[in-house]
Amino acid sequence: MKKYLLAPGPTPVPSEVLRAISEPMVHHRTPAFKAMVGQAIEGLKYVFQTKNDVLIFASTGTGAMEGAVSNVLNKGEKAVIIRNGKFAERWGEIAEKYGIVPIYVDLPWGTVGQPETIEKLLNKNPDVKAVYTQLTETSTGVVMPVKKLGEIVSKTDALLIIDAISGLGGQEFYMDDWKVDICVAGSQKGLMLPPGHAYAAVSEKAWNKIQTSTQPRYYFDWKLYRKKLATNTDPFTGSVILIKGLLKAIEIIKSEGLDIRFKRYKVLASACRAAVDALGLKMFADTPCDVVTAVKVPEGIDGLALVKKMRVEYGFTIAGGQAGVKGKIFRIAHMGYIERFDIIAVISALEMVLSDLGWEFEWGAGLSAAQKILAEDYK
Repeated sequence: MKKYLLAPGPTPVPSEVLRAISEPMVHHRTPAFKAMVGQAIEGLKYVFQTKNDVLIFASTGTGAMEGAVSNVLNKGEKAVIIRNGKFAERWGEIAEKYGIVPIYVDLPWGTVGQPETIEKLLNKNPDVKAVYTQLTETSTGVVMPVKKLGEIVSKTDALLIIDAISGLGGQEFYMDDWKVDICVAGSQKGLMLPPGHAYAAVSEKAWNKIQTSTQPRYYFDWKLYRKKLATNTDPFTGSVILIKGLLKAIEIIKSEGLDIRFKRYKVLASACRAAVDALGLKMFADTPCDVVTAVKVPEGIDGLALVKKMRVEYGFTIAGGQAGVKGKIFRIAHMGYIERFDIIAVISALEMVLSDLGWEFEWGAGLSAAQKILAEDYK
């Protein structure tokens, strides 16, 4: 059975990237590899849309998230943390480990709230040092109002710190223009690489705060990584093969153009949502993102069985819900190396599985709705 990967990470890896990471190993301290690192950093600046420093870590995205707490805040300092999903909650879990005083803004999963709430909180708590949130929340499929938050937070001494692990390279995002201070990301989603790389883009405002941090750290000491930027080296042993793959992935992204890429994922998301609606299903997110579609499991259908049947019987790996929405939603990704015929294929399989599970709908309705959008709008 042919396998299809449409989960929100890891995502499929293009054959060109696979070939790049299978090339012969080079030593990580050679001039040739240092040149690759320099090219990779410049390429990442394009993807982040920033002129700021970009750090590369041999870790998953969570390592960069931890660094965005341990390098920035001191024990006892306050941070506003917007919690509306599994990965938004991770910011709080990390902060509490480092003795940060969290001010939680708890929202129902699938919602994003109003930026004005954060503005009021910052006015009430002028000693807040940072605001933590997502670009896209992988677990619920929402896109956060990052641009508006940037306008609000930039008027204060606080930093705006964004987890773009699932959104970078797929969801519209312009770090500098949107006044984001720290943005972290990972390799295995929109950047079309295997897991194992994390990235952090850091503004000068953030570096000024980092200079005051006294938290203990070793591997994720960002000041050490910044010092090494001058020589395009890693303080430790960088991932040579992932740097090679990253260069090829960035080449693919640049050849398409970031703005065109954003528009293409928006069309994929629209097609997926149209198919869901045509099948009589409901979206979970109130402001759906462009990189993953979260769908409510209809009444009378076993959500766990749906995801399992998609994978085991039809060869499509999608994602179920997590924590409190386990079995209540399923998620289809359209990020990274996923294109229009992947969407057509997964909707076709979804119709078959829904029929197997007893859901009543007009055969081909979802497929037709998706095809119409993909035929008219996909470029």
